[in-house]
Amino acid sequence: MTKLTVACVQTNTTRDPQENIERVSPMIRQAAAGGAQLITTPEIVGMLEPKRDQALAKARPEETHEVLAAFRGLAAELGVWLLVGSISIKVSDDKLANRSFLLDDRGNVVARYSKIHMFDVQVGDGQTYRESNTYRAGDEAVIAETPWGRMGMTICYDIRFPYLYRKLAQAGAQVLFAPAAFTKVTGEAHWHVLQRARAIETGCFVVSAAQTGEHAEGRRTYGHSVIVDPWGRVLADAGEDVGVITAEIDLDEVAAARGKVPSLTHDRVIGDPSVYGTAFRQAGE
Repeated sequence: MTKLTVACVQTNTTRDPQENIERVSPMIRQAAAGGAQLITTPEIVGMLEPKRDQALAKARPEETHEVLAAFRGLAAELGVWLLVGSISIKVSDDKLANRSFLLDDRGNVVARYSKIHMFDVQVGDGQTYRESNTYRAGDEAVIAETPWGRMGMTICYDIRFPYLYRKLAQAGAQVLFAPAAFTKVTGEAHWHVLQRARAIETGCFVVSAAQTGEHAEGRRTYGHSVIVDPWGRVLADAGEDVGVITAEIDLDEVAAARGKVPSLTHDRVIGDPSVYGTAFRQAGE
């Protein structure tokens, strides 16, 4: 199988995990009813809690997490593959993991990925973001095997680190997930450029479900969940409203794009005297 219909669920996550389950589940059902075989949800789909103490108090370990349990049951009921973009997993008394789960059509966890790059930035929107204060960074890149092909798992801020996507593509990934809660400010400036760039550089489909709207403590996210083909074309864009987008993708297009521009095979090693010399030099030296 090389063709499949993928969907992105775009939502506005609140502080209450149960409320978020009730918000997102009907949209997953809508996507399945529309023929989607693989449905994706955004980063922090289970809870957006800006206050560290409350986030730590509300989060649960993976084994008892109500959001993961609900979505596992829904995937099995609907007979669809489901990417839980990410949920907050309790990993110690003072740290969480921002973790994504890929579920098969029986509700089994096929792959899990903990966000590697922490969003510690000041973007000028009146908010301070220090993800590392609450979350423990992951340390493993992850590729999942599916009936359609290999798929690479990333989350949000990871999109700014192209070497991760290159490594995933060189390891066989044909589809790259980047579920997100991009800020309004950075989204308006960078979101579409980064999504298309990662697709073009790797010759992969990029599927990125996103948060949208205003959240707790005045945080605002950009929306615009997208499905991008290996040539960098945007096949579907959700805009800024809550809802669902779908697109049929054909993984044969991955080989076609890479055949035209086989850049994944053209790496040169820094330090190769024929390219860079043995060390970096200042111009004029």
